[in-house]
Amino acid sequence: MLLAIAGTVGLGFAITGSLEYAHCESPCAVDLTKLSLAGVRLGQVGIVVLAVLAVTAEYSTRTIQPTLVAVPRRFPVVLGKLGVLAVLGVATGVLAVAGSLTAGRTMLPGNGFTAAHGFPALSLADDLTRRAAIGTILYTGLVTLLGAGLGLLLRDTAGALTAALALLYGSPVVAMFVSDPRWQHRIHRFSPMDAGLTIQSTRNLAAEHIGPWAGLGVLSLYAVAAVIAGLIVFQLRDAR
Repeated sequence: MLLAIAGTVGLGFAITGSLEYAHCESPCAVDLTKLSLAGVRLGQVGIVVLAVLAVTAEYSTRTIQPTLVAVPRRFPVVLGKLGVLAVLGVATGVLAVAGSLTAGRTMLPGNGFTAAHGFPALSLADDLTRRAAIGTILYTGLVTLLGAGLGLLLRDTAGALTAALALLYGSPVVAMFVSDPRWQHRIHRFSPMDAGLTIQSTRNLAAEHIGPWAGLGVLSLYAVAAVIAGLIVFQLRDAR
C-alpha cells in the first residue's frame, strides 16, 4: 500500500513540477487533473502485488489446507478475502488521490498555471475533477479485485503477477506497434488500463477512445470475469 501511494503521489509531484505554462503552446489546453493523477499508472503495481500475494501466499506456504478445513464452505473464504482487499484498494486510492491532487495544487500555480491563465486551482468542488478523483479511487479498487481474481485462478504468484501486469501494460505497448489507426483505437478502447483511466480526463473528451464511465465499465468487466473465474476454479479444484 505504501509503495502504491508513494509511487502515485511521487510521480504526480514529478509531472506537475515539470510543467511550465510558458512552454505550453497557445491555446494551452493541458489537462492538469489528468496529469496530476497520472501517477496511478505506476502506483497500481504495488496494489496488484498486494492483491496477488494475499491470495497466492496461502498456496506457497500450504496454509490453504488448514484454512479450508476450518471453513468448510469455500465461498465465504474467498468473499471475505476479496472484501478486505477491496477495502484496502479503495483506501489506497483515497490516500493516493488526495496526495496527487495536493501535489497539483502545490506545484502548478508556481509554474504559471493560475486562474488568470484559465487554470483555477484543482478542487473537488469542480464536477470534472471530482469525477476524476472518484473514478481513480474506483479504479484502484477494481485493479485490486483483478489481481486477486487472477491469483485465485492461477494460484501461482509469478504467473498471476505476470498475467495482471501484462493485461494492464501489454495492450498499450501492442498499440504502439500497430500501424492501422482503427486497430489502435480498438486496442486502447478495450485495454483495461487505458479504458479505465479515461475516467481521469477532464478536457477534450471527444479525443478519447471511450467515454469516462464506459471505460471504467470495461475495467469492471475484466475484474468481474477474473473474480468469477477464480471463484469457480477455487470451488471445483480446492473442494476436493
